[in-house]
Amino acid sequence: MSARPRLRSLAAAVAALPLVLAATLLPSAAAAEPDQYVALGDSYAAGNGTGWPDLSLSCYRSSLAYAPLVAKARPNTTLSFKACSGAKTGDVTGGQTAALSSSTDFVTISIGGNDVGFVDLILSCFNSWDELLCRSTVSKVGSRIDAELPAKLDATYADIRSRAPGAKVMVVGYPKPFGSSVSCAQAGGVNSRESVLLNDVAAHLDRVIAARAGAAGFTYLDPVPSFTGHDVCAATPYVWGKKTGLLDIYHPTKAGYRDGFAPLVRAAMG
Repeated sequence: MSARPRLRSLAAAVAALPLVLAATLLPSAAAAEPDQYVALGDSYAAGNGTGWPDLSLSCYRSSLAYAPLVAKARPNTTLSFKACSGAKTGDVTGGQTAALSSSTDFVTISIGGNDVGFVDLILSCFNSWDELLCRSTVSKVGSRIDAELPAKLDATYADIRSRAPGAKVMVVGYPKPFGSSVSCAQAGGVNSRESVLLNDVAAHLDRVIAARAGAAGFTYLDPVPSFTGHDVCAATPYVWGKKTGLLDIYHPTKAGYRDGFAPLVRAAMG
C-alpha cells in the first residue's frame, strides 16, 4: 500500500473521530445530570425531634431529617430542602413550591397536621389530667380533617403539579405515636384511652391525605408499617413522647427519620 492511500485512510479516520466521540460521550453526559429532588412540608419533614436543627434554626431544618438522608444516600441526587417547622398548606403554596420547576424529578411533602390543629392536640392531651378537654379537642380536630383539609390539600397538590409537571410526587403520611402500652415515662400525661384517641386522629388524618394524594395522581407513602413496634414506649422508639422542648414532642426520633421514613422514601424514588 502506497503512502498516499494510507494518508487518505488516516485522514478519514481523523475526520470520523468527532462523531465517534459524540456518540460515546453524549449519553454519558446526559446520564451524569443529577436528579433534582425538592422536599416540602412541615416539622415532620423539616426534622423536629432530631435535636439537631443545623441547616436552619428558624425552620428546624436538620441534616438528620429524611430528605437530606435520602439525598445523601442516593447517587447523583441534589436536594432543595424547603420544609419548615410549623408550616401549613398555605405556607407550602405561598413560598415553598417556588423551588419547583419543570426540571424537578422528585418531590416529597409532609403536610396537613398543622392545618387541623396538631399543637392544640399536644396542649390538650399531653400532661393533662382533663380527659374531657382531650376528647373535645380530638373531636374538633376530626371535624377539621373532614371539613377543611381536603380542599386545602387539593389546592396544594394542584400547585405542586403545575410547577413540576414531570416530577414523581410522594406524599408522606404521619405515624401513630402509641402502642399497646403507655406505662413508660415518655408517655407521661397520656392514659390508655387518650392514646387510642390520638392514634385514631393520626389514622383519620392519614386516610384523608392518602385519598387526596391518590386523586392528584401522587404516590402516598404510609409510615405506619415502618413505625409499628417503635412507638413511644418501645425499646427503640421512632417517635418521642414526653421530651424536653415542645418542638420535639410527638415528633420522630433520629432513628425514626433514619430507619422509618428514609428507607420508605428511598425505595419509592428507585
